[in-house]
Amino acid sequence: MKFRDGQWLAAEGVHAEYAEEVYRISPTPSGKGVSLLCPTKKILRRGDVLNLSTLTIDIEPAFDGVLSVETTHWQGALRRGPNFDLFPAGQPEVDSQVTKTDKGTTLSAGSLSATVSRKDHTFDISFHSTDGKKRLTALQNRSVGLAYTPAPTTPMQTNDMRDIKHYIFTQTTISVGESIHGLGERFGPFNKVGQTVSLWNADGGTSSDQAYKNVSFWLSSRGYGLFVDTPDRVELEIGSERCCRTQTSVEGQRLKWYIIYGPTPREILQKYSILTGTPGSVPAWSFGLWLSTSFTTSYDEETVNSFLSGMKARDIPVEVFHFDCFWLKAFQWCDFEFDSDMFPDPKGQIARLKAEGTVKKVCVWTNPYLGQASPIFAEAVEKGYLLKRKNGDVFQWDLWQTGMGIVDFTNPAACDWFVSCLNKLFDIGVDCIKTDFGERIPSNDVAWHDLAVDPKRMHNYYAFIYNKLVYEALQARYGPNEAVLFARSATAGSQRFPLTWGGDCESTPEAMAESIRGGLSLGLSGFSFWSVDIGGFEGYPDPWIYKRWVAWGLLCSHSRLHGSNSYRVPWTVDDDDASPEGCSATLAKWTHLKARLMPYLFAQAQESTRNGIPLSLRAMCIEFPDDPTAWTLDRQFMVGNNLLVTPIFEEDDTVQFYLPAGKWTNFFTGEVKAGPGWFTETHSFATLPLYVREGTLLVLGKEGEKRTVYDYTEDVEVRSYFVKEGSKAVLVDGEGKEKVVLEVKGGEIVGKNELKGECVFTVVE
Repeated sequence: MKFRDGQWLAAEGVHAEYAEEVYRISPTPSGKGVSLLCPTKKILRRGDVLNLSTLTIDIEPAFDGVLSVETTHWQGALRRGPNFDLFPAGQPEVDSQVTKTDKGTTLSAGSLSATVSRKDHTFDISFHSTDGKKRLTALQNRSVGLAYTPAPTTPMQTNDMRDIKHYIFTQTTISVGESIHGLGERFGPFNKVGQTVSLWNADGGTSSDQAYKNVSFWLSSRGYGLFVDTPDRVELEIGSERCCRTQTSVEGQRLKWYIIYGPTPREILQKYSILTGTPGSVPAWSFGLWLSTSFTTSYDEETVNSFLSGMKARDIPVEVFHFDCFWLKAFQWCDFEFDSDMFPDPKGQIARLKAEGTVKKVCVWTNPYLGQASPIFAEAVEKGYLLKRKNGDVFQWDLWQTGMGIVDFTNPAACDWFVSCLNKLFDIGVDCIKTDFGERIPSNDVAWHDLAVDPKRMHNYYAFIYNKLVYEALQARYGPNEAVLFARSATAGSQRFPLTWGGDCESTPEAMAESIRGGLSLGLSGFSFWSVDIGGFEGYPDPWIYKRWVAWGLLCSHSRLHGSNSYRVPWTVDDDDASPEGCSATLAKWTHLKARLMPYLFAQAQESTRNGIPLSLRAMCIEFPDDPTAWTLDRQFMVGNNLLVTPIFEEDDTVQFYLPAGKWTNFFTGEVKAGPGWFTETHSFATLPLYVREGTLLVLGKEGEKRTVYDYTEDVEVRSYFVKEGSKAVLVDGEGKEKVVLEVKGGEIVGKNELKGECVFTVVE
């Protein structure tokens, strides 16, 4: 939200007041921080303290390298929930101190400090590394304030605030050349400078400024991150109100955020994961190919069987089969009952699918809504499971499902009921759940079961409690590391409940690029695992688009074929072209490659979850933070630490990509290129720019391996790419536990004797 009309004028209908000086500095109640009393005009004489507002800014140490900053206008305002679940693994101790020098008062939390200028009648708070070597950002003149809209003509009007909105805002400086990234799964420009961003979950597809997954955290190329600690709507003007500042505003009386010093993106994300939670682990089988029925297509048991037998006949292993919406009866979504007309024996069908070996796991689509045509709607109303309006009516509308209600997860009884429905699905053989929707949660004229929650704060937070409930139900049934979601909505902390996919994209190259930008941004928001609708969701993909999407889609952490009103089995896309360049052969090729990559992928997944970094799509700036070009790259990504991938967007088979400094080896041909530099190549559908980083020990499954789950220490191929002393590869078992460490010492690979079977060692250089 913009509060000014240019640099000099207030926006129409807005009255804003700014902290003009730091009048007094005192300890915070904890005794560890500093509390700043900041009047909204300069206090030059005794009478200036009357008839004006003040802002209190409390700066507290959180843990090493992290400070919290909370700005408050009226301290008596209620602190209503829900609140983010911070420090889920416990808050680390912090070595903090307050010092005073001729420059001002400095609060230090380990490696990060904030200095409040000691100059009279000034407002200037600088955030910097404690050693003084790195200036990060600052709150300067007229950068912290409050605003009213509509603008009152006299302070007397604020005795009735029912028709006046009140905002708190801060403006952190944007330095020359600084770029801002993250803020959830955003499909627009990768660098957010120049954008207006509203953090408010919405079902808007992948081709707008709306997002399914709004995360109130951004990461700066200058070596810091900033997490806004509220699930409420957050409005950001990132160089778009003042070009040199990021403005953060919320409606209310308080605004709290945490500033996180890295200085590297890895360190920032690791500290952010301490604050909001590390990503959950996922089982090895989930990395295999997922095949969906698609959305509004017609299907029954015979259709499902034909899909799976067709995939098997074309040598395309399917790990998970997904039943989308119409496993349920029309108008009854989502009451968890298979449509008996189409699926008279779902338990038997699932058992037969698994016994035949054409698929190992089964997933079904759900959402947290209930159409009134469902036989259980009346029971849900009677027992208070659904969200209500303020007058006591159940909240209903005809958007999506006729007369649908929304499950009220603030009601423990509703949660128990929802889990009991899930357990019935688990009883018939369902292994994982696609938790769709959860974005269009109303914030006006609603009353939650828990009357203490603020409906506006519940809008984004609903995604957290919805996915948490389903994820924990899966954990309770299948074990802590066997739970898998396929979620669309998310907010800060949702990385704890993997995994997510990128929502409704079109079947175009432009939508491929949008989706990649979304995945990169989400990865810079603390999420390790991400997927996409391969081939695009909306429309009918041309064969070339489908094949190009397959290639990079199988190099995402997770890979799913899914569409809207058309199937995504390959033979329906190109009239069953059986040539080596056909859709079926292309899908088989990339599915087999992912299977061979599993020793590398699954080991990298463990590191990703420990450190709160993305497995894939991993932005280039995470691996190469000192390369300015890496911060601009939004059409390529890393898979783990060592593999670089560039999707192809052109029908003429050409692609341009960037290689950072060092030697890079083409995975397919062994050709070596030296970076830094830009390169152009032409590729068949069987390849794309897949380059291996210098110094890599890459462990692959044996030639011809097509399974996702196997012994990653047996019959493997170990490739050396310009390795040096200390080059290392960690191998894990199917549960993610470290089993073998290969390391180059004295020119030899130490640890290879711990490998089993017939292993192949190849030097590629």
